[in-house]
Amino acid sequence: MDIPRNWRLRRQRYALEGEQCEHCHEFIFPPRDICPHCGEEAGPIRRMSGKGEVYSFTVVHEPPTGYETQAPYAVALVKLEEGPLVTAQLTDVDAAEIKIGMPVEMVTRRLRTDGDEGVIQYGYKFRPHLSTT
Repeated sequence: MDIPRNWRLRRQRYALEGEQCEHCHEFIFPPRDICPHCGEEAGPIRRMSGKGEVYSFTVVHEPPTGYETQAPYAVALVKLEEGPLVTAQLTDVDAAEIKIGMPVEMVTRRLRTDGDEGVIQYGYKFRPHLSTT
C-alpha cells in the first residue's frame, strides 16, 4: 500500500473534492493544476455535491487483484450534478436494477484491505439516491 499517495488523495476519496476554474467556471475532478476546458490555471478547491446519475455502467466478473471477494460488482461512469464524469463502484443495488440515468449519491465505503496487517482503504462509491419523500 502506498501510504503517502493515500494521504494525498484523502480529500478526493472522502469528500469528493475537486476544483472550479475561476476563468471558465467549469468543475474539475480530480483536481489539476491546469483546467482541461480552457487551459488556464485551475482552482479553487470545491466540494462536489456527491449527487449525479449513471451515465454508463458494466458488471465486473473477473476482478483485478485485491477485489476478488467483491465480484461480481458494478462499476459506473457517474455524471455529477456539477458536470464531471467519475468512475466508481456502485453499491447497495442489484446489477439487474441499474439503469442509465438512474439518480445516485456518493457514500464512503471500504474499497479493499491491503497487506498482511489488514490495512483497510476507504473511498467513495455510489448508491441509488434515497428519496426524501
